[in-house]
Amino acid sequence: MHLRGLSARSTRRRVRVASLTAGFVAAGLLSAPVADAGPLPEPSVTTMSVKSPPGGANVRVLLFHGSAAGEESPVVNAGIETIERIGLSGPAGERFRVEATDDASVFTDETRLGRYNAIVFLTGGGDVLDPDQEAGLEAYMEAGGGFVGIHDAARAEPYSDWFTGLIGARPAASSPTTTQRATVEVGDRRHPATKGLPVEWKRPDRWLNWVKNPSGAVHTVARVRESTYQPGSSANGWDHPVSWCRDYDGGRSFYTGMGGTVSSYDETDFRAHLRGALLWTTRIAQADCKATINANYKAERLTRPNQPGQNDQIGEPHGLVTAPDGRVFYIGRGGADASRPVITDWNDPDIGKGKGEIHVYDPKTKQVTLAGELTVFGNKGGGDELVKVEEGLLGIELDPDFARNGWVYLHYTPHSEINRETRMAERRVSRFTFDEATGRLDLGSEKVLLKWPVQIHSCCHAGGGMAWDSNGNLYIATGDNNSSGFSGGYSGNNPEPDFKGVSFADARRTAGNTNNLNGKILRIHPEPDGTYTLPDGNLFTGKETAEGGGKTRGEIYVMGVRNPARIFVDKSTDTLYAGWVGPDAGQPSPTWGPAKYDTFAVITEAGNRGWPYCMGNKQPYRDRNLPDPSKPLGWYDCDHPKNESPNNDGLVNLPPVTGNNIWYSPQGGAPDFPRDADGVPSYKAEEATYRLPWLKGGGQAAMNGPVYRYDAGSTSETKWPSYWDGKWFVGDFYDSDQPRNAVLMDPRTQGDGGLPVHSESLKKIVPIGNDGIKNLMDWKFGPDGALYVLDYGRGFFTSDAKSALWRVTYIGGGPTPAADQLARRSR
Repeated sequence: MHLRGLSARSTRRRVRVASLTAGFVAAGLLSAPVADAGPLPEPSVTTMSVKSPPGGANVRVLLFHGSAAGEESPVVNAGIETIERIGLSGPAGERFRVEATDDASVFTDETRLGRYNAIVFLTGGGDVLDPDQEAGLEAYMEAGGGFVGIHDAARAEPYSDWFTGLIGARPAASSPTTTQRATVEVGDRRHPATKGLPVEWKRPDRWLNWVKNPSGAVHTVARVRESTYQPGSSANGWDHPVSWCRDYDGGRSFYTGMGGTVSSYDETDFRAHLRGALLWTTRIAQADCKATINANYKAERLTRPNQPGQNDQIGEPHGLVTAPDGRVFYIGRGGADASRPVITDWNDPDIGKGKGEIHVYDPKTKQVTLAGELTVFGNKGGGDELVKVEEGLLGIELDPDFARNGWVYLHYTPHSEINRETRMAERRVSRFTFDEATGRLDLGSEKVLLKWPVQIHSCCHAGGGMAWDSNGNLYIATGDNNSSGFSGGYSGNNPEPDFKGVSFADARRTAGNTNNLNGKILRIHPEPDGTYTLPDGNLFTGKETAEGGGKTRGEIYVMGVRNPARIFVDKSTDTLYAGWVGPDAGQPSPTWGPAKYDTFAVITEAGNRGWPYCMGNKQPYRDRNLPDPSKPLGWYDCDHPKNESPNNDGLVNLPPVTGNNIWYSPQGGAPDFPRDADGVPSYKAEEATYRLPWLKGGGQAAMNGPVYRYDAGSTSETKWPSYWDGKWFVGDFYDSDQPRNAVLMDPRTQGDGGLPVHSESLKKIVPIGNDGIKNLMDWKFGPDGALYVLDYGRGFFTSDAKSALWRVTYIGGGPTPAADQLARRSR
């Protein structure tokens, strides 16, 4: 065993840091902060020149296991044996030699050090390198070397800022010391260290907590789920990295906090984890260790503020779509800037008249043009729900063959069709032709595909998103078109309020009605002549004979949604992703049911998503009495819902409710409660458990996003990395505690309400705050692989100086090492 005392350099560090705070020092460990980039090293006390890159095709790994404590750990012995076995196994092109030593003098032998492709630290805590030896390790990394740290390696060299950066984080002194079984979320499905592991990896180990969470400064490949074990007082929360990597100081560094037990090295999956880490650090394989480092993304505002009195750049932001050539088409709902009149008097023929605007951003010229304006019912300003309105220009999609035919589909409420006496309007989906010569929509080319009535006496919940699948089917999201009031913020099931016989507070008339197109996601197949046909597999055919017949609409694909403003179809799977805004109750009620839940769902087949009968994971609301709706009746049956509203003209017996994947309230993500013998939750706030701890609401407005698909054939230098491939982006209009995350779903359970198995925060990448993207209204990836985002602005029912189109690009570069530096280039 190679032992030595404290070096002069270490002693200087001890004196310096102890003068700052003695409270940081515990059990011989100082937990130093993590820098976003490798800190400048202290001046070296020696000069070393390691060949670049170290090692060669005859791949060698140095396994260093020196210990300042002078004790040989059984864990170290198990680790040495395992890594030696890894090096001798597997395909011939992945094998390597392992040399284990506890003699730190190797780090001052530049000839010997330069033979190793990677260095593994299986050390205990404390100073294990003197100043010359640490300088040698620095020179090795600067030459392009590889480093793997395992478990207690994070406690080595505790007074070295450079080594802290090399590892990425330092363990908290109060980390748990016992072995506990926990679930590891393996979020990186591409890195060789993780791509073959279970997404939810259950295993025992000694789990370290971190003084400073390294997320955003390192690329995390796996996290440990704290809800599955006892993390202690220094817990890191939902984002608890356990394995990560990054390109550091010229080389490649990989660290895992796992491997703290002898039994770890007997696990097939843990050995596979170490093998992948070694393949990357030795330069046998490439990997992307940059994808979740915040500094590798750039968010830029593309549009300027409007000129005074004009909407030359942007309207009231409401949706976007990208064209195959990279242009971005985005719409304004119809709210006016402060210079334009807002008419709220129903006696005035111009009540609510607004302009639904279509703008186009061209990335080649970086200019915006106004492509067209529709006269819409959608401009009544703010106020209560009997004043304001959410109608207007609500959705846009381009035809799958847009490059050839120029067809643009718009979902809107034309002002010309409102009835001021009955306060009813017409919602429609129409096809227009975009004239490339003029850069304008030909408004005279309109083909009305689909239209249906909506009440406009009271606001809200218009919906509006549209999306295509790979078969040319168009999905259309419609809101429940009901007031939020009159039910205390719980189920929208008050049948009494009406205007001239049309209820405006009973979502059973709309979302829960099989014969009504509101509160739905419709699916139609547009035909070239401007008509549409119905694809197979919708929820109804429209020809059902049940209960007398004539009580269904064949356009309905999904019923029971409240306000699905944004939907997305992943054309590689034809899976539908949707999000919708919930009601307004701030707390759960044992009398009436759950608090407001904003919701996201992965929809793999036609079905009923529950509103206004059930929300979340099939949590029921309570029915209301008549003639006194303030009195409760029985709980709704989510498996056998019945629409017994006097305002229902559809089926009484409805399809069973499918549970949703993500729901959140002001109290937290995925609230759940104990249930009685009938399956009714207690709805007692003190009994709630929160199954998605990364998620919380408050003010809430769910804004569903895309699923990213990485295009390996694209030459774009700004496309997001392959790490994000298959991840689903979920967000909220607001940006405080609300979600802005990319989640990973389990395909086996996602269609039946399975929870996400991994989540990655996007708040530093898609920046929040008043000068960032504060009010997220829509987001989609373009053909360049960049993310385009609409920021609504800082007011409501208007556009202002913060209303903008943004682009978020990746600037981190490609995988490492470079192809010409792979150890075995023939592979």
